[in-house]
Amino acid sequence: MTEISVSLNNVTKRYGAFTAVDDLSFEVAKGEIYGFLGPNGAGKTTTLRMMLDIISPSSGGLEILGSTSAITVRQRIGYLPEERGLYRKMKAAESIAYFAQLRGVPKKKAYSKAYELLEQFGLEKFARSKTEALSKGMAQKVQLLTTIAHEPELLILDEPFSGLDPINQQTLEELIKHQSESGRTIIFSTHVMQHAERLCDRFLIIAEGKKRFEGTLGEARAAFAQRLHVRTDASVQALRALGGVLEIRVEEAGREGEETTYEIELEDGADPQEFLKKAIAAGIAISRFEQAGATLHDIFVALAGDEQDDAQAASATLHKAAAE
Repeated sequence: MTEISVSLNNVTKRYGAFTAVDDLSFEVAKGEIYGFLGPNGAGKTTTLRMMLDIISPSSGGLEILGSTSAITVRQRIGYLPEERGLYRKMKAAESIAYFAQLRGVPKKKAYSKAYELLEQFGLEKFARSKTEALSKGMAQKVQLLTTIAHEPELLILDEPFSGLDPINQQTLEELIKHQSESGRTIIFSTHVMQHAERLCDRFLIIAEGKKRFEGTLGEARAAFAQRLHVRTDASVQALRALGGVLEIRVEEAGREGEETTYEIELEDGADPQEFLKKAIAAGIAISRFEQAGATLHDIFVALAGDEQDDAQAASATLHKAAAE
């Protein structure tokens, strides 16, 4: 039986008349890398804060590491908030050791772990540098190390890639993979699909506080229209006559008498191999036939793209409601 690290059941969070999270349910299995995806203002941070017992849901229930309150299991959790912040006058090694001690690690072991992590991530020469002297990317690395220094079972990372350059983003991806290989459960929120596509075992897409999709990338692709790249001298009309075609676009037009490359979007449920069989049966010569599943970006835009402006407006309402 699969062990569950986090479970939300019909969780709703309201601020007055505004609903930030609406009847949200999902489970995260132990050892999973779970992506929490959505546009800005979709309810991602609000949900993470409810999971951590920073704020309470208006209705519904949740469990985290077998407890109904993250407070009772806080030493088993590592949390990287969206709002970064370190003590500016504290040295890098001191910062890591300090937060490890707050989570129950003895002082000597905390400092040993701090220097070990700084060396592991190429920051050993900055161990005695004050955080105010570090670059933004280095400071974010140090903050991430404060999150993992006590070796938590569960990592919750809120927009961890925000503000990092491509090299540091790759370093962070490698760190997440390493933490996962060590058996830790990782939940991270993002609105950048490439990271989730490379890292996640499963993901949830949320928009306007509601769940739009939960599952694997393969499951998401199966739910969306298949696309084909086909090179042939056949006409658009001949290709449409094969059936199951939603749309045909010219990718590369051939000169007179030459083949043209088309991108063909099939109807939901249409089988690409059946399309190819019909083409052969109809005597259509095809020199290129390539299936292209939807990317996570395509899926995200289809499910949440039209609601980005609404989500940003909702975010402004949420901040106003919270301030009141």
